[in-house]
Amino acid sequence: MRTKTLKKNKINVVTLGCSKNVYDSEVLMGQLKANNKEVVHEEEGNIVVINTCGFIANAKEESVNTILEYVQKKEDGAVDKIFVTGCLSERYKPDLEEEIPDVDQYFGTTELPGLLKALGADYKHELIGERLTTTPKNYAYLKIAEGCDRPCSFCAIPLMRGKHKSTPIEDLVIEAEKLAADGVKELVLIAQDLTYYGLDLYKERKLADLLKELVKVDGIEWIRLHYAFPTGFPMEVLEVMKKESKVCNYIDIPLQHIADPVLKSMRRGTTKAKTTKLLKEFREAVPDMTIRTTLIVGYPGETQEDFETLKDWVKEMRFERLGCFTYSHEENTSAYNLEDDVPEEVKMERANKIMEIQSQISWELNQQKIGKEFKVVIDRKEGNYFVGRTEFDSPDVDNEVLIDASKHYLKTGDFTKVKIHKAEDFDLYGEPL
Repeated sequence: MRTKTLKKNKINVVTLGCSKNVYDSEVLMGQLKANNKEVVHEEEGNIVVINTCGFIANAKEESVNTILEYVQKKEDGAVDKIFVTGCLSERYKPDLEEEIPDVDQYFGTTELPGLLKALGADYKHELIGERLTTTPKNYAYLKIAEGCDRPCSFCAIPLMRGKHKSTPIEDLVIEAEKLAADGVKELVLIAQDLTYYGLDLYKERKLADLLKELVKVDGIEWIRLHYAFPTGFPMEVLEVMKKESKVCNYIDIPLQHIADPVLKSMRRGTTKAKTTKLLKEFREAVPDMTIRTTLIVGYPGETQEDFETLKDWVKEMRFERLGCFTYSHEENTSAYNLEDDVPEEVKMERANKIMEIQSQISWELNQQKIGKEFKVVIDRKEGNYFVGRTEFDSPDVDNEVLIDASKHYLKTGDFTKVKIHKAEDFDLYGEPL
């Protein structure tokens, strides 16, 4: 008679959604490893933790489909236990428990100690900055704050992530030093709102002060800023960017719209004139800065005239990087009380039109790079190419530099000088020097 052998559990963490979720998964995995648990990221494991996104309709759908996929695996005997965490379960826990009862337990965004306990681990407070990074070894996300205090009408993030809470500068420096010791060369600073950083802890905006400390960390070569809110932006950050070569001439500043009636309804606390002035000040302070932004089309009440205003402004501003999304009607946001009156096909049409304009702008700006030399970091090898980025490009969302791997050998994680010889809408082709 065979006796059942005790199987060693392997915990598979599956991450959906944004870079902030990637960071949270890495912290969870660091805690599990410190508890001597075997943990993998998006590989096979008999225990599954799904870190979900609940931001907009598409993301929620992907999260639900992923949960159902693993529930099926559990029914088939390929998986023993399923735990769900993150924004979707923070926002819809009672509904999920009712609709998908085969999940062993649901946890919200602030319930890491409870999740660890369910996984047979203890939460270790002393692990400041200890993470198992899942990104390529040369870059890592550094989350400098959690939550958001902004009242944007369309956004459900404060419902899922709570109020803004900055991480102290000294803790972030410790974390950056540990990442650098592990070979990380680029820090991508993320938060729901970088602009607000420090207000809660220090009673003033401290993003510039944080950058001044992070540039001192040996081994870090690039520091990149993501998700800065336009209202109240601390202009001294631009001085640091200009002075410190480690701070990339790059900023991600989600502007969402530009027509005044839409901005007012969105509760963005700004106007077209103020936003245009701010961007002009950015360009004057750091002339070769790359500005990335994101826009929303099809917001309730967006007229054809509002859209034309947005379209003309995109043509005028010539952003180096731009993404465009269709409005998603999210319950419990203040915009949910408005009528979602722009038909879906009109939303799609408008988004496609903006991206068409942007594609042409990007192509024109990229043509200007032909013949020029750039410092490029090599992220990975894909097919016949080494794939890298300049300081003007963020991982996963921006342009990439492709280098023929049949002619050149490069190491991932290394920086190299590259001369651009060909350019497309969103890709550059170059030769290492």
